[in-house]
Amino acid sequence: MPRRDTLTADRIVRAAIDLLDDEGLDGLNMRSLAKRLDSAATAVYWHVKAKDDLVRLASEAIWHEVGLPDLTTTDWRTAATAHATGMHAMLTRHPWLVQAFGSHLLYGTAQARYNDLSLAIYEAAGFTADAADRAAGAVFTFVLGSALGPAAQISLNRRLAKNGTDAEKSMADAVARATETARQFPRLRERLDTTAAREYAAAPDSTFEFGLRSLLDGFERRLAVDGGGPQNS
Repeated sequence: MPRRDTLTADRIVRAAIDLLDDEGLDGLNMRSLAKRLDSAATAVYWHVKAKDDLVRLASEAIWHEVGLPDLTTTDWRTAATAHATGMHAMLTRHPWLVQAFGSHLLYGTAQARYNDLSLAIYEAAGFTADAADRAAGAVFTFVLGSALGPAAQISLNRRLAKNGTDAEKSMADAVARATETARQFPRLRERLDTTAAREYAAAPDSTFEFGLRSLLDGFERRLAVDGGGPQNS
């Protein structure tokens, strides 16, 4: 039987991230993780006591992937764009984290560092502390929501495959039925066969970029009107 001292917490967390990326939250369990590590489940428990702890540690590890722009050399808007885009890219690489936000208590130094810089960015823009909280929260929620669709699609495809369903055929059938339903409504009907609709399906990242620019444009207008004071609500 493998000795527990051949394992380290870092090895376990990295293997957990790989397993989560491949199988999602539902696929993470100590037995599957131990198999990846060529170890025994009991050896894993010596380092990490519960699945919830493992998800929290994995979450903390991937927050370190998000680069932190330097506000001393970068203007606030460039920093805000890089900050939000980095989080979006991380969530795209690890879609299970989107689901984990709603099912686990997640905290750690890397996530706190990200949140702290977010507040600093919007304070540097000229918002008061209270308004910076709201600006940072709005961007965080937008980024999380933008990553939800792709994450849900991955989770759905995985569930269909595990159930022995032809995921591609099921999706095609669902799209056909949704299209038929949408044709009952005039604005949806007009857009179904347009170039814009096809481009959106092919390149959803452009929608994220458009939304982020619009949010930051709105922040700039608010700053120009009222200076980012406490009357922002």
